[in-house]
Amino acid sequence: MDVRQLEYFLAIVDRGGFNRAATALYVSQPSLSQAVRALERDIGTELFHRIGRRAVLTEAGRALIEPARSAVRSLETARASVAAVRELREGRLDIASMPSQAVEPLTTLIRAFSDDHPGVSVAVKAAFTARDVIDMVRTGAVELGLLATAGTVSEKEVAAHVLGRQRFVLVVPPGGSFAGRSALACEELAGQRLIVGQPGTGMRAYVDALREKGVDFTVAAETEHRVALLPLVLAGVGLAVVTDSWREFARQAGTRVLDIEPATTLDIALVSRRGVLSPAAAAFAAAAVESRTTDEAHR
Repeated sequence: MDVRQLEYFLAIVDRGGFNRAATALYVSQPSLSQAVRALERDIGTELFHRIGRRAVLTEAGRALIEPARSAVRSLETARASVAAVRELREGRLDIASMPSQAVEPLTTLIRAFSDDHPGVSVAVKAAFTARDVIDMVRTGAVELGLLATAGTVSEKEVAAHVLGRQRFVLVVPPGGSFAGRSALACEELAGQRLIVGQPGTGMRAYVDALREKGVDFTVAAETEHRVALLPLVLAGVGLAVVTDSWREFARQAGTRVLDIEPATTLDIALVSRRGVLSPAAAAFAAAAVESRTTDEAHR
């Protein structure tokens, strides 16, 4: 049994016979009759009594009308839903992002995407390391991922588009360390109390590399929760090394942001599974790459 057969059955019921139904459906009467016979074989009983040129519903035929209409309506609804998703009038897009990149550039990317496709909701999943993001994309938990890495993303597992770079900066409380400064040398972090992320994150890798170079500092706090960074800095617990995606947000919160010299950067990449993407994911990725191209053209 298929929905086309049910549509033919209902056409005969609504038009009062095979001839009128065939005309309305733009099919030949033999083709229509053959489809109805196939439906009757599937059901195991006759749906019409053929009396001359007339077709009179059997008891089984009358019983089929309501479920047939329900099935056809459900298919029409499904077709409309698929069309809406395909045309980006509705739907959902799942994206995994590392915390700092969820501040920027993800905020800007989602804003631009939502302006163009307001009916598509974006669900952001938390991922703390680049490996977490890649695994979530690779296994299909999400369609797209936003990550930061000091090296290139291996494209054996996912497809990657570099969207830009973010440098490391230092967030300090107002009126505290390095007053009146806009930048400092990385060696000046020696002796400071730092708030760091967990192993596997870019900010942790950066401060660990400083320690390996002989810059001795104290870890005042280690946190997986990026929302705790600025409150900890403002409370005087320590200073925080973050990417400059935090710059504007940190300033609005009342902290000061200093560039760390020499500049050390992370590549920001949007990753996806290889192969065909959903319409929403393809549109988001295309807009993200176009945004990077536009930004580079304006520099």
